[in-house]
Amino acid sequence: MKKIGFIDYYLDEWHANNYPDMIKNATNGEMIVTHAYGKIDAPKGRTNQDWCREMGITHCQTIEQVVEECDYLIVLSPDNPEMHEELCQIPLRSGKPTYVDKTFAPTKEIAIRLFDLAEKFNTPMYSSSALRFSKEIMELEAGEVDFITSVGPGRIENYLIHQVEPMVALMDCSATSLMFTGTERTACILINFEGDKQGTISMLVDGCEFSSFIRYKSGKTVVVPAASEYFERFISNMVDFFRSGRPNVAREQTIEIINILEKANLSRKAPNTWINM
Repeated sequence: MKKIGFIDYYLDEWHANNYPDMIKNATNGEMIVTHAYGKIDAPKGRTNQDWCREMGITHCQTIEQVVEECDYLIVLSPDNPEMHEELCQIPLRSGKPTYVDKTFAPTKEIAIRLFDLAEKFNTPMYSSSALRFSKEIMELEAGEVDFITSVGPGRIENYLIHQVEPMVALMDCSATSLMFTGTERTACILINFEGDKQGTISMLVDGCEFSSFIRYKSGKTVVVPAASEYFERFISNMVDFFRSGRPNVAREQTIEIINILEKANLSRKAPNTWINM
């Protein structure tokens, strides 16, 4: 059995609550979450100590203990990416395969620093939105994408990445500029990519699936009415990474995604104005 350790801002949150069973089931018990550290207790939820007791996981007072006693590491804090640089300092010096939960970093500069730190200490590391691994995205035919319209639920602060990640994966090139538009209730972001490609993202907040409409340069179109199986496939990808030590998402794409997220947040202050990447 291989031991996995959680390092989180606080432990009583959806990812920490659900990843342990997902990982155990995906590996038939080969990998188990055994240790966890939280910097603070959940503002609205169980204390870290109570969470660990109820989950049957060893409560660690320090990140060092998690790193020392586990084979693989997961840095969580999915809704507080501003904490990732602090929480990653010890894990990324460990040399042990480390997954950093979405959203990887609040700025491109921090993203680069974290990748540089991991590379300096030969620590395999990657980060991704689960939506990159949806059944529909993974099974799309290869080809030059021309245009993508994407819609999805949630707030920009923690859900925009779920639309940006698959879009960047499909475009497979850098963004050149973007613009924030939409209405007071529905944010919309228009993104220009290299090669005369373009994408639009709409945040419908509630009551919709992650959906996309894709046109290839060839003229072929694909409609994805609802992304599916993304968590199952994402967890499978994560455990494959732990086994092999080889990240399945390129550093360059993750940095590109964070750059788009950073510029999108900046563009909210100047709607209907193009911002160069």
